[in-house]
Amino acid sequence: MILIGMGANLSSSEYGEPCATLDAALEAIGAAGVQIRGVSKWYSTAPLPVSDQPRFVNIVASVKTVMDAGELLTILHSIEDVFGRTRGVRNAARVLDIDLLDYEGQISENWPLLPHPRMSARAFVLVPLRDIAPDWRHPLSGATVSELVAVATDLAGVRVLGEGPGLR
Repeated sequence: MILIGMGANLSSSEYGEPCATLDAALEAIGAAGVQIRGVSKWYSTAPLPVSDQPRFVNIVASVKTVMDAGELLTILHSIEDVFGRTRGVRNAARVLDIDLLDYEGQISENWPLLPHPRMSARAFVLVPLRDIAPDWRHPLSGATVSELVAVATDLAGVRVLGEGPGLR
């Protein structure tokens, strides 16, 4: 299973509000030769660390591709760039963020880092991940996604928006 996390909390000049931006980004990922196999519910989440930024919209998708992890991450970063993502200050507000969370359980301490190094402590990743992969286990710790959700410290900031085309 290959899992990607996506989020946005700023409007895009081309695509509009974060939900529309994420929907367009899913289409761009598909157009790049990556099959979208499943998408979680859509969530409104508080920024971390806590700040006066707008709330994020977050989703997790399962995908299928013949690309290796590095090729896939390069494609995801290029899509972020096309959508206007600027890198600078860590945890800053953004038009689009796409993370490679897990690539078939691979473990890598080199680029790309796998699994994503901060995913196990982030409810805004874990809650949508649980929607589409309830049996997923963290490749390093072996903890289930439900066990990780149970100890996440930012659960209070995660609110379901809904699912499907009504949000997009």
